[in-house]
Amino acid sequence: MSDPAILFVKDLRKWYGDGASRTTVVDGLSFSLQRGECYGLLGPNGAGKTTTLRLCLGLTAPDQGEIALAGMRVPQQARAARLKVGVVPQADNLDPDFTVAENLMVFGRYFGLRDEWIARRIPDLLEFASLAGKKDAHIGELSGGMKRRLTLARALVNDPDLIFMDEPTTGLDPQARHLIWERLKRLTAQGKTILLTTHFMDEAERLCDRLAVIDHGRMIAEGAPRDLIGQHIEAEVVEVYGENADAWAAKEGRGRSARLEMSGETVFCYTNDARPLLASLHQAAGVRYLHRPANLEDLFLKLTGREMRD
Repeated sequence: MSDPAILFVKDLRKWYGDGASRTTVVDGLSFSLQRGECYGLLGPNGAGKTTTLRLCLGLTAPDQGEIALAGMRVPQQARAARLKVGVVPQADNLDPDFTVAENLMVFGRYFGLRDEWIARRIPDLLEFASLAGKKDAHIGELSGGMKRRLTLARALVNDPDLIFMDEPTTGLDPQARHLIWERLKRLTAQGKTILLTTHFMDEAERLCDRLAVIDHGRMIAEGAPRDLIGQHIEAEVVEVYGENADAWAAKEGRGRSARLEMSGETVFCYTNDARPLLASLHQAAGVRYLHRPANLEDLFLKLTGREMRD
């Protein structure tokens, strides 16, 4: 028999307002996380991702549905369940009046942990976050990447079974993002479970064992990243741009593509055999192009659309 899911969500719904003014934010979501996996929630702005996290943590009350977190019912047993959970919020909320080590110590006390126990964990947490030399530094002395890594270390102070991460690498430079990716992979290798929201499709494709794409509060796809790409997207993509891209697309691109989309000044040609497209482009003037395999961003845009969301 398989282990029970560390997070179980069934028919979860949340709305605001009544009657004609009612807005549904989460609309019948069901999913579960198994121990040791990284599970992603992807969706445009306003899709319901952050509200879903708040519902799962018992910080917002659902209007309908079932939630079991670490074997406990939420929101009824949310306080006890949260003792087994770490949270990395969208924005760093570190205390600027404390040093790096003091931030970890004070946060650990919220879980009822003894100071001696927390003190023994701090060196390992700082090593994990590549902050070993910053124990006595104040928060104002840290770079944005250092603050983000400290927020991750703080989420681990209670040795949680499950870590909620809401866009953990937003605003970071590539070096900091790659370091955090390596640390997250280390966590899952240690048996920790991660629930991740992100707008970076390459991040989701690298880190997530499974993911769900949600829009308008509803799940529209779920599965392993490469499986979803194979199910929904042609194998190859040719991106065409340049002063004559539109004219080339009208004359040559549509007939040689299984599917063609235009976004801004770029023509996206989706196909299972790019050779006819590439042969045509090789002879075309005033165009440039990029030939690549389909990726998670192509899947995301096909399922949720290319229009801007506020």
